[in-house]
Amino acid sequence: MKKVVTFGELMLRLAPNGYYRFFQNDQMQATFGGGEANVAVSLANFGLDSAYVTKLPKHAIGQAAVDSLRYFGVDTSKVVRGGDRVGIYFLEKGASQRGSVCIYDRAHSAIAEAEPADFDWDSIFEGADWFHFTGITPALGGNLVEICKEACRAAKARGVRVSCDLNYRGKLWTREAARAAMTELCEYVDVCISNEEDAKDVFGIEAEGSDIYGGKLNHEGYKSVAKQLADKFGFEKVAITLRTSISANDNDWAGMLYDGENYCFSKSYHLHIVDRVGGGDSFGAGLIYALLSGKSTQAAIEFAVAASALKHTVEGDYNRVSVSEVEKLAGGDGSGRVQR
Repeated sequence: MKKVVTFGELMLRLAPNGYYRFFQNDQMQATFGGGEANVAVSLANFGLDSAYVTKLPKHAIGQAAVDSLRYFGVDTSKVVRGGDRVGIYFLEKGASQRGSVCIYDRAHSAIAEAEPADFDWDSIFEGADWFHFTGITPALGGNLVEICKEACRAAKARGVRVSCDLNYRGKLWTREAARAAMTELCEYVDVCISNEEDAKDVFGIEAEGSDIYGGKLNHEGYKSVAKQLADKFGFEKVAITLRTSISANDNDWAGMLYDGENYCFSKSYHLHIVDRVGGGDSFGAGLIYALLSGKSTQAAIEFAVAASALKHTVEGDYNRVSVSEVEKLAGGDGSGRVQR
Protein backbone atom coordinates (compact mmCIF):
# COMPACT_ATOMS: atom_id res chain seq x y z
CA MET A 1 0.00 0.00 0.00
CA LYS A 2 1.31 3.44 -0.94
CA LYS A 3 1.99 5.84 1.94
CA VAL A 4 1.38 9.59 1.77
CA VAL A 5 2.49 12.10 4.42
CA THR A 6 0.88 15.54 4.65
CA PHE A 7 1.93 18.46 6.86
CA GLY A 8 0.01 21.56 7.93
CA GLU A 9 -2.37 23.11 10.45
CA LEU A 10 -5.54 21.45 11.67
CA MET A 11 -8.06 24.07 12.76
CA LEU A 12 -11.34 24.27 14.61
CA ARG A 13 -14.04 25.42 12.19
CA LEU A 14 -16.93 27.42 13.62
CA ALA A 15 -19.81 28.11 11.24
CA PRO A 16 -23.41 29.33 11.61
CA ASN A 17 -26.06 26.79 10.70
CA GLY A 18 -27.04 26.72 7.05
CA TYR A 19 -26.84 30.11 5.39
CA TYR A 20 -27.18 32.24 8.51
CA ARG A 21 -24.80 35.18 8.81
CA PHE A 22 -22.38 35.42 11.72
CA PHE A 23 -24.37 35.54 14.98
CA GLN A 24 -27.68 35.84 13.21
CA ASN A 25 -28.62 33.27 15.84
CA ASP A 26 -26.72 31.94 18.84
CA GLN A 27 -25.59 28.61 17.40
CA MET A 28 -22.45 27.56 15.54
CA GLN A 29 -21.38 24.18 14.24
CA ALA A 30 -17.96 23.06 15.46
CA THR A 31 -15.93 20.77 13.17
CA PHE A 32 -12.27 20.49 12.18
CA GLY A 33 -10.41 21.04 8.93
CA GLY A 34 -7.34 22.41 7.21
CA GLY A 35 -5.76 22.06 3.78
CA GLU A 36 -3.36 19.19 4.30
CA ALA A 37 -5.59 17.44 6.85
CA ASN A 38 -8.39 17.46 4.28
CA VAL A 39 -6.04 15.78 1.81
CA ALA A 40 -5.07 13.16 4.40
CA VAL A 41 -8.71 12.29 5.09
CA SER A 42 -9.52 11.92 1.38
CA LEU A 43 -6.53 9.65 0.82
CA ALA A 44 -7.48 7.48 3.81
CA ASN A 45 -10.99 7.17 2.36
CA PHE A 46 -9.40 6.10 -0.94
CA GLY A 47 -7.61 3.27 0.84
CA LEU A 48 -4.07 4.66 0.99
CA ASP A 49 -1.81 4.65 4.05
CA SER A 50 -2.34 8.30 4.97
CA ALA A 51 -0.30 10.03 7.70
CA TYR A 52 -0.77 13.58 8.95
CA VAL A 53 1.83 15.70 10.72
CA THR A 54 1.12 18.84 12.74
CA LYS A 55 1.49 20.23 16.25
CA LEU A 56 -1.51 20.45 18.57
CA PRO A 57 -2.02 21.21 22.27
CA LYS A 58 -2.44 18.35 24.73
CA HIS A 59 -5.78 19.66 25.99
CA ALA A 60 -9.24 18.36 25.13
CA ILE A 61 -9.72 20.48 21.99
CA GLY A 62 -6.38 19.38 20.62
CA GLN A 63 -7.34 15.75 21.31
CA ALA A 64 -10.71 16.22 19.61
CA ALA A 65 -8.86 17.50 16.53
CA VAL A 66 -6.65 14.40 16.49
CA ASP A 67 -9.68 12.15 17.00
CA SER A 68 -11.44 13.75 14.01
CA LEU A 69 -8.64 12.34 11.83
CA ARG A 70 -8.44 8.97 13.54
CA TYR A 71 -12.12 8.45 12.77
CA PHE A 72 -11.21 8.15 9.09
CA GLY A 73 -8.15 5.97 9.68
CA VAL A 74 -5.54 8.69 9.25
CA ASP A 75 -2.23 7.87 10.98
CA THR A 76 -1.73 10.52 13.67
CA SER A 77 1.25 8.87 15.38
CA LYS A 78 3.61 11.63 14.24
CA VAL A 79 1.45 14.51 15.47
CA VAL A 80 3.51 16.55 17.93
CA ARG A 81 1.72 17.54 21.13
CA GLY A 82 2.43 20.90 22.73
CA GLY A 83 1.65 24.60 22.54
CA ASP A 84 -1.34 26.42 23.93
CA ARG A 85 -3.96 26.85 21.24
CA VAL A 86 -5.72 25.29 18.30
CA GLY A 87 -6.13 27.66 15.36
CA ILE A 88 -9.71 28.66 14.60
CA TYR A 89 -11.49 29.82 11.49
CA PHE A 90 -14.99 31.20 11.25
CA LEU A 91 -16.93 30.42 8.08
CA GLU A 92 -20.05 32.16 6.82
CA LYS A 93 -21.41 30.31 3.81
CA GLY A 94 -22.42 32.54 0.92
CA ALA A 95 -25.58 32.27 -1.16
CA SER A 96 -26.48 33.58 -4.58
CA GLN A 97 -24.62 36.87 -5.09
CA ARG A 98 -23.36 37.01 -1.47
CA GLY A 99 -19.96 35.38 -1.25
CA SER A 100 -18.70 33.20 1.57
CA VAL A 101 -16.58 34.85 4.30
CA CYS A 102 -13.67 33.27 6.15
CA ILE A 103 -12.16 34.91 9.25
CA TYR A 104 -8.97 33.48 10.76
CA ASP A 105 -8.10 33.37 14.45
CA ARG A 106 -4.91 31.33 14.23
CA ALA A 107 -2.12 33.61 15.50
CA HIS A 108 0.06 31.90 18.13
CA SER A 109 -1.44 28.49 17.42
CA ALA A 110 0.63 25.46 18.38
CA ILE A 111 1.98 24.89 14.89
CA ALA A 112 2.60 28.60 14.24
CA GLU A 113 4.97 28.56 17.20
CA ALA A 114 6.56 25.18 16.35
CA GLU A 115 10.33 24.70 16.33
CA PRO A 116 12.31 22.78 13.71
CA ALA A 117 13.42 20.34 16.41
CA ASP A 118 9.77 19.31 16.94
CA PHE A 119 9.78 17.18 13.78
CA ASP A 120 11.99 14.15 13.09
CA TRP A 121 11.53 14.04 9.34
CA ASP A 122 13.72 10.97 8.78
CA SER A 123 11.41 9.03 11.06
CA ILE A 124 8.28 10.64 9.63
CA PHE A 125 9.19 9.69 6.05
CA GLU A 126 10.09 6.08 6.81
CA GLY A 127 8.26 3.99 4.22
CA ALA A 128 6.67 7.05 2.59
CA ASP A 129 6.07 7.39 -1.15
CA TRP A 130 4.67 10.92 -1.30
CA PHE A 131 4.77 14.17 0.69
CA HIS A 132 2.19 16.94 0.33
CA PHE A 133 2.03 20.45 1.73
CA THR A 134 0.43 23.72 0.70
CA GLY A 135 1.43 27.37 0.54
CA ILE A 136 -0.76 27.97 3.59
CA THR A 137 1.68 26.28 5.97
CA PRO A 138 4.77 28.45 5.35
CA ALA A 139 2.47 31.49 5.44
CA LEU A 140 1.76 30.89 9.13
CA GLY A 141 4.98 32.65 10.10
CA GLY A 142 7.48 31.79 12.79
CA ASN A 143 9.72 28.93 11.73
CA LEU A 144 7.29 27.40 9.25
CA VAL A 145 9.20 28.33 6.08
CA GLU A 146 12.34 26.68 7.46
CA ILE A 147 10.40 23.68 8.77
CA CYS A 148 8.81 23.17 5.34
CA LYS A 149 12.26 23.37 3.75
CA GLU A 150 13.61 20.77 6.14
CA ALA A 151 10.67 18.51 5.35
CA CYS A 152 11.19 18.89 1.61
CA ARG A 153 14.92 18.23 1.87
CA ALA A 154 14.33 15.10 3.93
CA ALA A 155 11.67 13.89 1.49
CA LYS A 156 13.92 14.35 -1.53
CA ALA A 157 16.82 12.64 0.25
CA ARG A 158 14.61 9.57 0.65
CA GLY A 159 13.30 9.66 -2.92
CA VAL A 160 9.81 10.70 -1.81
CA ARG A 161 7.82 12.59 -4.43
CA VAL A 162 6.67 16.04 -3.31
CA SER A 163 3.49 17.90 -4.25
CA CYS A 164 2.49 21.41 -3.30
CA ASP A 165 -0.76 23.32 -3.71
CA LEU A 166 0.26 26.99 -4.01
CA ASN A 167 -2.90 28.07 -2.13
CA TYR A 168 -2.10 31.77 -1.74
CA ARG A 169 -3.90 33.36 1.22
CA GLY A 170 -3.71 37.15 1.22
CA LYS A 171 -4.93 37.27 4.84
CA LEU A 172 -1.79 35.39 5.95
CA TRP A 173 1.07 37.04 4.03
CA THR A 174 1.92 39.42 1.24
CA ARG A 175 2.53 38.46 -2.37
CA GLU A 176 6.18 39.48 -1.96
CA ALA A 177 6.68 37.22 1.08
CA ALA A 178 4.86 34.38 -0.66
CA ARG A 179 6.99 34.70 -3.77
CA ALA A 180 10.26 34.67 -1.81
CA ALA A 181 9.32 31.62 0.25
CA MET A 182 7.58 29.60 -2.44
CA THR A 183 10.39 30.21 -4.94
CA GLU A 184 12.72 28.37 -2.56
CA LEU A 185 10.27 25.63 -1.65
CA CYS A 186 9.19 24.90 -5.21
CA GLU A 187 12.74 23.80 -6.05
CA TYR A 188 11.88 20.56 -4.23
CA VAL A 189 8.40 20.06 -5.75
CA ASP A 190 7.58 17.42 -8.38
CA VAL A 191 3.85 18.10 -8.79
CA CYS A 192 2.52 21.65 -8.52
CA ILE A 193 -1.17 22.38 -7.99
CA SER A 194 -2.57 25.83 -8.66
CA ASN A 195 -5.81 27.59 -9.51
CA GLU A 196 -6.77 30.50 -11.74
CA GLU A 197 -5.34 33.05 -9.31
CA ASP A 198 -2.47 31.42 -7.38
CA ALA A 199 0.12 31.46 -10.17
CA LYS A 200 -0.54 35.16 -10.67
CA ASP A 201 -0.58 36.06 -6.97
CA VAL A 202 2.56 34.10 -6.07
CA PHE A 203 4.70 34.19 -9.21
CA GLY A 204 3.15 36.88 -11.40
CA ILE A 205 2.29 34.31 -14.08
CA GLU A 206 -1.11 35.16 -15.53
CA ALA A 207 -3.43 33.45 -18.01
CA GLU A 208 -4.01 35.87 -20.84
CA GLY A 209 -7.54 36.35 -22.09
CA SER A 210 -9.22 35.15 -18.87
CA ASP A 211 -11.60 37.04 -16.61
CA ILE A 212 -12.31 34.92 -13.52
CA TYR A 213 -14.90 37.37 -12.20
CA GLY A 214 -16.67 37.63 -15.53
CA GLY A 215 -16.76 33.87 -15.99
CA LYS A 216 -14.31 33.72 -18.91
CA LEU A 217 -11.47 31.17 -18.73
CA ASN A 218 -9.11 30.87 -21.67
CA HIS A 219 -7.74 27.33 -22.03
CA GLU A 220 -4.80 28.44 -24.14
CA GLY A 221 -3.82 30.92 -21.46
CA TYR A 222 -3.71 28.19 -18.82
CA LYS A 223 -1.56 26.00 -21.04
CA SER A 224 0.92 28.87 -21.03
CA VAL A 225 0.70 29.22 -17.23
CA ALA A 226 1.40 25.51 -16.73
CA LYS A 227 4.34 25.53 -19.11
CA GLN A 228 5.85 28.65 -17.54
CA LEU A 229 5.60 27.09 -14.07
CA ALA A 230 7.12 23.81 -15.27
CA ASP A 231 9.94 25.58 -17.11
CA LYS A 232 10.71 27.83 -14.13
CA PHE A 233 10.93 25.09 -11.51
CA GLY A 234 11.32 21.84 -13.43
CA PHE A 235 8.01 20.45 -12.21
CA GLU A 236 7.20 16.96 -13.44
CA LYS A 237 3.52 17.87 -13.62
CA VAL A 238 1.38 21.00 -13.17
CA ALA A 239 -2.32 20.78 -12.34
CA ILE A 240 -4.63 23.78 -12.53
CA THR A 241 -8.21 23.87 -11.29
CA LEU A 242 -10.60 25.90 -13.41
CA ARG A 243 -13.57 27.40 -11.60
CA THR A 244 -16.21 29.56 -13.28
CA SER A 245 -18.16 31.20 -10.48
CA ILE A 246 -21.70 31.92 -11.63
CA SER A 247 -22.80 32.65 -8.06
CA ALA A 248 -21.89 31.51 -4.56
CA ASN A 249 -24.12 28.46 -5.08
CA ASP A 250 -23.46 27.62 -8.72
CA ASN A 251 -20.05 27.06 -10.29
CA ASP A 252 -18.70 25.31 -13.34
CA TRP A 253 -15.71 23.17 -12.39
CA ALA A 254 -12.94 21.57 -14.44
CA GLY A 255 -9.19 21.10 -14.42
CA MET A 256 -6.07 20.72 -16.53
CA LEU A 257 -2.98 18.55 -16.06
CA TYR A 258 0.28 19.20 -17.91
CA ASP A 259 2.88 16.42 -17.90
CA GLY A 260 5.64 18.14 -19.85
CA GLU A 261 4.21 17.04 -23.20
CA ASN A 262 0.44 16.81 -23.01
CA TYR A 263 -2.16 19.32 -21.82
CA CYS A 264 -5.16 17.29 -20.67
CA PHE A 265 -8.43 19.02 -19.79
CA SER A 266 -11.16 17.27 -17.83
CA LYS A 267 -14.84 17.34 -18.57
CA SER A 268 -16.65 20.26 -16.94
CA TYR A 269 -19.19 19.86 -14.15
CA HIS A 270 -21.95 22.26 -13.22
CA LEU A 271 -22.00 22.33 -9.43
CA HIS A 272 -24.83 23.33 -7.14
CA ILE A 273 -22.73 23.80 -4.03
CA VAL A 274 -23.43 22.49 -0.56
CA ASP A 275 -20.00 23.43 0.85
CA ARG A 276 -17.06 24.56 -1.27
CA VAL A 277 -14.43 24.63 1.49
CA GLY A 278 -11.96 21.83 0.85
CA GLY A 279 -12.78 21.65 -2.84
CA GLY A 280 -9.19 22.30 -3.87
CA ASP A 281 -7.87 19.89 -1.24
CA SER A 282 -10.11 17.10 -2.53
CA PHE A 283 -8.78 17.83 -6.03
CA GLY A 284 -5.21 17.51 -4.75
CA ALA A 285 -5.99 14.25 -2.98
CA GLY A 286 -7.68 12.86 -6.07
CA LEU A 287 -4.67 13.78 -8.17
CA ILE A 288 -2.20 12.19 -5.72
CA TYR A 289 -4.26 8.99 -5.58
CA ALA A 290 -4.59 8.83 -9.36
CA LEU A 291 -0.88 9.37 -9.99
CA LEU A 292 0.16 6.84 -7.33
CA SER A 293 -2.28 4.39 -8.93
CA GLY A 294 -0.54 4.75 -12.29
CA LYS A 295 -3.41 6.41 -14.11
CA SER A 296 -2.69 8.21 -17.37
CA THR A 297 -2.55 12.00 -17.48
CA GLN A 298 -6.11 12.20 -18.84
CA ALA A 299 -7.49 9.65 -16.38
CA ALA A 300 -5.71 11.35 -13.49
CA ILE A 301 -7.22 14.78 -14.15
CA GLU A 302 -10.68 13.24 -14.65
CA PHE A 303 -10.43 11.45 -11.30
CA ALA A 304 -9.17 14.55 -9.47
CA VAL A 305 -11.90 16.82 -10.82
CA ALA A 306 -14.62 14.26 -10.16
CA ALA A 307 -13.41 13.80 -6.56
CA SER A 308 -13.55 17.54 -6.06
CA ALA A 309 -16.96 17.87 -7.70
CA LEU A 310 -18.31 15.39 -5.16
CA LYS A 311 -16.69 17.26 -2.27
CA HIS A 312 -18.77 20.31 -3.14
CA THR A 313 -21.82 18.22 -2.17
CA VAL A 314 -20.49 17.35 1.31
CA GLU A 315 -20.80 19.51 4.44
CA GLY A 316 -17.58 20.26 6.30
CA ASP A 317 -13.93 20.36 5.26
CA TYR A 318 -13.48 16.61 4.91
CA ASN A 319 -14.44 14.77 1.73
CA ARG A 320 -16.44 11.66 2.61
CA VAL A 321 -16.46 9.79 -0.69
CA SER A 322 -15.00 6.51 -1.95
CA VAL A 323 -12.97 5.57 -5.00
CA SER A 324 -15.98 3.82 -6.53
CA GLU A 325 -18.13 6.95 -6.17
CA VAL A 326 -15.45 9.08 -7.83
CA GLU A 327 -14.91 6.61 -10.66
CA LYS A 328 -18.65 6.41 -11.26
CA LEU A 329 -18.85 10.18 -11.72
CA ALA A 330 -15.64 10.35 -13.75
CA GLY A 331 -17.08 7.63 -15.97
CA GLY A 332 -20.03 9.83 -16.86
CA ASP A 333 -22.76 9.01 -14.33
CA GLY A 334 -23.58 12.35 -12.77
CA SER A 335 -27.33 11.84 -12.76
CA GLY A 336 -27.68 11.94 -8.98
CA ARG A 337 -30.33 9.22 -9.14
CA VAL A 338 -31.23 7.36 -5.97
CA GLN A 339 -29.06 4.28 -5.36
CA ARG A 340 -31.26 1.27 -4.53
